[in-house]
Amino acid sequence: MLHTDLLPRDTAVNLITADGTTVHDEAYALPDADTLLTAYRGLVEGRRINEQANALVRQGRLAVYPSSHGQEACQVAAAMVLGDRDWLFPTYRDSVAVIARGVAPAEALVLLKGDWHSGYDVRAHRVAPQATPLATQLLHAVGFAQAAKHRGEDTVVLALCGDGATSEGDFHEAMNFAAVFHVPVVFFVQNNEFAISVPLSRQTAAPSLAHKAIGYGMPGQRVDGNDVAAVLAVLTEAVDRARAGGGPSLVEAHTYRMQAHTNADDDTRYRERDEVQAWIARDPLLRLRAHLTAAGALDEDTEKRFAAGAEEIAAAMREALNTDADLDPEDLFRFVTTSRSPQLEEQWQLLHGELERDGLAHAAAATNGGQR
Repeated sequence: MLHTDLLPRDTAVNLITADGTTVHDEAYALPDADTLLTAYRGLVEGRRINEQANALVRQGRLAVYPSSHGQEACQVAAAMVLGDRDWLFPTYRDSVAVIARGVAPAEALVLLKGDWHSGYDVRAHRVAPQATPLATQLLHAVGFAQAAKHRGEDTVVLALCGDGATSEGDFHEAMNFAAVFHVPVVFFVQNNEFAISVPLSRQTAAPSLAHKAIGYGMPGQRVDGNDVAAVLAVLTEAVDRARAGGGPSLVEAHTYRMQAHTNADDDTRYRERDEVQAWIARDPLLRLRAHLTAAGALDEDTEKRFAAGAEEIAAAMREALNTDADLDPEDLFRFVTTSRSPQLEEQWQLLHGELERDGLAHAAAATNGGQR
């Protein structure tokens, strides 16, 4: 392979413009209407998931929510390009992709509610637990892909991360290992311009994040991350290449984080409102809606059906998050090791005794009219 074959384009791949018109591309074909309709339904559901999750945060039902509002094209495409035997390794901001992959919304939000586990069966859905530390899941993804290769499986691993993760050492270690051992993994960077409050210009001096791929000997590509058609086309090529034995690749999606990093972040301190407003016209949902409507592939009845389906998902989220969990304090000790050490048993007995005494005190207080 020539080194020039590893370099990404000077401009991002784009198949549908912001106003919904198509762009001819010599290398990437526009997905068919049925595929784009499926993607549009995913965008509608993804937007509703983000809206409902933010509402649940304000109600105190979710501890934190990193919204992917505006990045739904990346989320939906990531789930759509994978086969039944493939695996998704998400970040904390990829709840929409996790749900689109088949995980029940209530299970996908357990981690963000503040529980002690990921909330879903990773093997059943072939979705790794959402990772809150930056870039740690990339190493796991590469190791998983290497294991699948050793077993002779045709599994492809799609590893998601943000632009901030490319500044972490784990990102570089994962890229280097994947290239050296030629493993079937696709690194998908959702470049939303900010690592919390740090803009991309303070993270790298490279022409693009996709240009980093050539340093490891793998191809890189840039794509308009708000154009779901282009993201589908570019990711599909990368996944097919990995499955055929072509090794790893890096795809950078140029998108934007429309909302704050999380509900705990005040994004007005580091970016101007005019900058955010400028990206509204590039909304992935509105763009695909305009294209499908003009092509006669989307009518009012279909739009209503997709909206109703999104509301069912939102209702399931509300119902699940409005139910208080039945917590067992012994779970703090039960799942640490296969057999409990004497030290852990001693700690549990100490806590158990305190809980029993507190329970008796509360019972006595109730008997005496609430006096303690």
